[in-house]
Amino acid sequence: MEKNCQELNLRKVAMIGCGFVGSASAFALMQSGLFSEMVLIDADMDRADGEAMDIRHGLPFERPMKIYAGDYDDIVDAAIIIITAGANQKPDETRLDLVHKNVAILRNIIPEISKRGCQGILLIVSNPVDILTYAALKISGFPENRVIGSGTVLDTSRLKYEIGEYLGVDSRSVHAFIIGEHGDSEIAAWSSANVSGVPLRNFYEMRGRHKYEKAAERIADTVKNSAYEIIAKKKATYYGIAMSVRRICEAIVRDEKSILPISSRMHGEYGIDDVVLSMPAIVGKDGLESLVPIDLDEKEQRNLKESADTLKEVLADIDC
Repeated sequence: MEKNCQELNLRKVAMIGCGFVGSASAFALMQSGLFSEMVLIDADMDRADGEAMDIRHGLPFERPMKIYAGDYDDIVDAAIIIITAGANQKPDETRLDLVHKNVAILRNIIPEISKRGCQGILLIVSNPVDILTYAALKISGFPENRVIGSGTVLDTSRLKYEIGEYLGVDSRSVHAFIIGEHGDSEIAAWSSANVSGVPLRNFYEMRGRHKYEKAAERIADTVKNSAYEIIAKKKATYYGIAMSVRRICEAIVRDEKSILPISSRMHGEYGIDDVVLSMPAIVGKDGLESLVPIDLDEKEQRNLKESADTLKEVLADIDC
C-alpha cells in the first residue's frame, strides 16, 4: 500500500486495543475534552464497536465528540496513536514475562501504521512498556521523539500519593520520580525528591517523622508491588494507567512542556546507551523534546545501570 500522508488532525486520537486498559483510557480521554474525534481499533471488531457505543452514550453529559470503531485507514490523520493491545499480566507474572507474546502482537500492528505514513505520535502503553517502546522504534523507523512509552508516569503518581499520605500533605505538592524500568528494577529517585522545594528528608522531620530510610524503603516497596497487589485482588489494573495516558496526552495536545518520566531511548546519559527506560523528560506537541537530568546519588546511578542491564538482557532475546 502506498503511503497516505495527511495533515494531522490535532483533535483526533486513535486507540489500538480495547481491553481493560484501552477502554478505560478511551473513557478518560472522552471526559478530558482534549479531542473531538476518537477511533477505537481492536482485533475483535465487535468489542471495539461495543466500547465506542457504550462511551458515546455518555456524550450528552460531556463535550461533543465523534467516537467510533474503525480500522487502520482511520488513523492516518490522528495526532496521537495509543497502543494498549496485548496480553494481560496474570497473577504472579512479571511485566517482562509478557515480552514475547506482546512483541509478536506489536509486529502485526506497527507495520500497519508505518505503511500508511502516519505522522502522529505513537504512545506505547502495553507491557513490558520499555521493551515494546524499543521494538516500536525499531519496527516503525519513526523519529525517536514520536515514539514514547507511558513509562513510569503511573509509578511516579503512586509514589507521590504514598508520600503525600505518609506526610499528610497534598500529593500534588510532592515532586519525586520513579525512574528506570517500569517493573521490578524500578528506582525511587530519593536524592532529588522534595515537597514544594523542601528536601524530602527535611520535610519528614518537619512533620515529626524521623525514620526516613525505613519509611522510604517501605514506600518504594509499596509502589513497586502495587500492580501485583491490585492484580491479585481484581485481576487487572486499568484506572490508574488510564489517568496516566490522559496526563501524557494533555502534555502533548496542549504543548505543555511538562516534565514526565516517559519511556525513551537513552544515548549515553548516566553511562546508559541504546535501551529504552524512563527518565524525566520534557513532553510537548512533538512528543519527546529532551531528557531532564536529575541529581542521583551513587547507589541510585548504580541501580539505574542495573535496571538498564536487566532490560538489555531481555532485548538480546528478541529480534528487533
